[in-house]
Amino acid sequence: MRYIRTVIWFVYFWVYLLVLYPEMKKVERLEREGKTAEHDALASKHVTKWARSLLRLAGAKITIRGEEHIPEGAAVYMANHQGNFDVPIVLGYLDKPKAMMSKIEVKKLPLIRSWMKHLNCIFVDRNNVRQSMNSLNDAADLVKKGYSVCIFPEGTRSKGGPIGEFKSGGFRIATKTGAPIVPIRIEGSYKLMESNGYWIKPAEVTVTILPPVEVSHLSKEETALLPERIRTMIEQVI
Repeated sequence: MRYIRTVIWFVYFWVYLLVLYPEMKKVERLEREGKTAEHDALASKHVTKWARSLLRLAGAKITIRGEEHIPEGAAVYMANHQGNFDVPIVLGYLDKPKAMMSKIEVKKLPLIRSWMKHLNCIFVDRNNVRQSMNSLNDAADLVKKGYSVCIFPEGTRSKGGPIGEFKSGGFRIATKTGAPIVPIRIEGSYKLMESNGYWIKPAEVTVTILPPVEVSHLSKEETALLPERIRTMIEQVI
């Protein structure tokens, strides 16, 4: 059954994007016309619907806890990274964060890169230090404009193992802009794919949103400890 589900899922993944193509042209038109609010709303609507449908087809049962901790304004969301389904989980079930920091390899994928562009996603080349720094600056500018950004500071999937070290780069977005950091614990997403030899299998996933951490008044010493502080908060979620 998991083999059939996986084949159907990947076919659906691309067919859905093809069916959405006319809507993407509408989004592009709104962008050209400078109708930013309408552009953002339409892009978010379609991507959210697509992401949720992918999770339903995979058999994911998503439980969200702590939605009351989502701040009104722009924030930097920091989540642990267990598997490939973390991205549609964030896009589909967290109301605020839509712009994401993504590895540059994703930019090679047709249609996906276009929708990510309309969500203001930022592509990072981890092998190019200068480009990585420019990406962090772009993300900071985005936050200053009122957009939230979501980052997986481990930089790679843990696949159900211990939460890895949090890289410090993404934290500069928060400290540079004064936006709060919202820690997020994702638990069980690796069971949808990574723990099954990359065949898709139904699983329960719990997403816990923790209270925002204010960074605007931290000392240099406290700022340096932020990555481990946020990691520990996420790790200790029961």
